[in-house]
Amino acid sequence: MKSFNNVITDPVYVKPTGPETFFQRIFKSMIRDERDLPFVYLTLELTLILLPLAVILYLPLPAWAWWTAAIAYQFLNNFRYKGPFGLMLHCTSHRVFFNKKYGFLNHYLPWVIGPLFGQTPETYYSHHIGMHHPENNMPDDDSCTMPFQRDSLRGFGRYLSSFFFAGVINLCRYFIKRNRKKLMMRASRGELLFFAACVGLSFLNFPATFVVFILPFLISRVIMMVGNWAQHAFIDSTAPDNSYRNSITCINTKYNHKCWNDGYHISHHVKPSMHWTEHPHYFRQTLNEYIENESIVFDGIHFLHVWLWLMTKRYDLLAKNFVNIGNRYSSDEEIILFLRQRTKKIDLTTVPASTAIA
Repeated sequence: MKSFNNVITDPVYVKPTGPETFFQRIFKSMIRDERDLPFVYLTLELTLILLPLAVILYLPLPAWAWWTAAIAYQFLNNFRYKGPFGLMLHCTSHRVFFNKKYGFLNHYLPWVIGPLFGQTPETYYSHHIGMHHPENNMPDDDSCTMPFQRDSLRGFGRYLSSFFFAGVINLCRYFIKRNRKKLMMRASRGELLFFAACVGLSFLNFPATFVVFILPFLISRVIMMVGNWAQHAFIDSTAPDNSYRNSITCINTKYNHKCWNDGYHISHHVKPSMHWTEHPHYFRQTLNEYIENESIVFDGIHFLHVWLWLMTKRYDLLAKNFVNIGNRYSSDEEIILFLRQRTKKIDLTTVPASTAIA
């Protein structure tokens, strides 16, 4: 276990003191929050590097050149950009990126860059903003983790299969039930247009379509469910709608620098519109809430570690990186017993009525 010594290395906003460049002034005039300038730079990088590579793969090239471009595209897509882009899309779904004057540019990420990562246009926004946050991993949330044994590979397989093959159908059913037809149309439209484009482009050039769109789509769907599973793997069955008791937080990890403090999942559910740079400060300010709710905080690891160690039942490694806030536990063995209790399958018929904390 680890003790919390009030040291947090995750990124926070520091206002620049030097003179602004011409381009910085231009970009700041276009976006709603100057703290999101890194998103502008990442968007430009993707536009100038990944988008041209995607186009190149559809051109008649010698085999060696095509395979070089395909390998470069997959490497950049999955190992360099997938996390930063996915969490940029997440942040800009919660907080509008461009201001009203340049509002048309808010469609650029979900409709132009997103499909390169297998993100079907607007389905992420519809699912995450329209369902996941309002339901907060409760039974009506189609990505709810409660009915599964959350340290079981078989349980995760069932969870992934349900989302993969019926996710959008269930999402549309949810919106119809909630009479939110606009979100239903946005989700179904984006999904259908993406699939239609893949079919059409496959007739033009199937190898390129597979590399550019289909394979990233398959990988993204798996990664999103891995992340959500880990974020909501440890649940207090007596208060499953309490964000401090159904989510986890990962601090002091390189992942937070690369993926915009995504590790702060508890505070993200407590305050979904909080800017990504504010989470480390908020964690310190509300530490007593974490202590009182026996919240689960890990130090130095991120959600992929949590998922992998749950699937391999390496509770010893989870306990090693567990932050003993409030000094509640005296040994790793006690922590392991606590974590095992929080991953047990929950009978949804026993879930109490919602009394959610934020």
